[in-house]
Amino acid sequence: MKAETVPGSTGKASPVLPDLRGYFGEFGGRFVSETLMAALYELEHAFRSGWKDPAFKKTFLGMLSNYSGRPTPLYPALSLSKEAGGARIWLKREDLNHTGAHKITNAVGQGLLAARMGKRRLIAETGAGQHGVATATVAARLGFECEIYMGSEDVRRQALNVFRMKLLGAKVNPVELGGRTLKDAISEALRDWSRTVGETHYLLGTAFGPHPFPLMVRTFQSIIGKEARRQFLKAEGVLPDALVACVGGGSNAIGLFHPFIADTKVRMFGVEAGGRSLSPGEHAARFSGGSVGVLQGTRTYVLQNGDGQIENTHSVSAGLDYSAVGPELAYYRETGRIAFDSVGDEEALEAFRTLSRTEGIIPALESSHAIAYALRLAKTMRADQNILVNLSGRGDKDVMEVSRILEEKGEIL
Repeated sequence: MKAETVPGSTGKASPVLPDLRGYFGEFGGRFVSETLMAALYELEHAFRSGWKDPAFKKTFLGMLSNYSGRPTPLYPALSLSKEAGGARIWLKREDLNHTGAHKITNAVGQGLLAARMGKRRLIAETGAGQHGVATATVAARLGFECEIYMGSEDVRRQALNVFRMKLLGAKVNPVELGGRTLKDAISEALRDWSRTVGETHYLLGTAFGPHPFPLMVRTFQSIIGKEARRQFLKAEGVLPDALVACVGGGSNAIGLFHPFIADTKVRMFGVEAGGRSLSPGEHAARFSGGSVGVLQGTRTYVLQNGDGQIENTHSVSAGLDYSAVGPELAYYRETGRIAFDSVGDEEALEAFRTLSRTEGIIPALESSHAIAYALRLAKTMRADQNILVNLSGRGDKDVMEVSRILEEKGEIL
């Protein structure tokens, strides 16, 4: 296998993954119907040729700069760090992207690829609604028709983002099947794509699904880690001691982590949704309660029972409420390069309030899981050490849901 060395790394080579079949070790691949195989080959060709085309990359990076607002700042969260005690906490402010999350970066890249392939229509799944908003935004900007699939439970939880998508011209399709959350939205989007593959691009929102989606989304989102690496070196002259990111499908996590993979002194922590408990159906922590299986086009860790039936999931965060995890993250978990842990609903809600009070930054509930873990981790580290957290999205979309939860608990702000 070919290898590459990241400049400024420890000098140890990291493997170039995935392989030509789309596998990260034993994880990944393409498990789809014949109808979609041709579309995936077309997409892989468009992506690989586009990424080698200087004109495409110039358009992509230019749109990120003058439309979505990159680079996003690296922010030293001094008050949050004081609250935690121990290590200093830094925030990569992906919440300051246009549309309010890291999702716009991948949406811009895939939207430009869809135009390159001559498609006229974009479809997408969404959980917390941020990817749906990003897709609707890019569709409006580039002139595509747009339909979004969203579990009806998430439609209820994320009413603000549903309205934003409609305002941007997208049709939002509530999905009433299964648990009525992200898994079910993806299934419906795949069915749509199978029927309309000639005119439609499925703009998958995370580093999941059949090859080339995990590779493509990671490539687009790696701009997060590249910026953060450069910014931290400029600010401190060294690399951070630890990186922390929440993990649903995994796009914000692998986007931050990948440019640091060869820097073996930098520890990496992925944070899953611990939900109400780690009992089946009460969480979305695939590495705590899952096993290797195939779901929605890829082989990875899946929450499933002994008969291979997909288990229900739960999280206070709609964006983390998913039954499987991206195959590249599964690979790095197996090799030990990335450690994974979980944060429960209550701890995430407390972190949501803590960051709001200490820094005047209201985080998304997804990002609150990463903040909670960083607070936990900081207490175990020295005051001269540094934790870099990917603040993947802002919390406007979650304010009313958090208000409802606190009211039900009898808590008054």
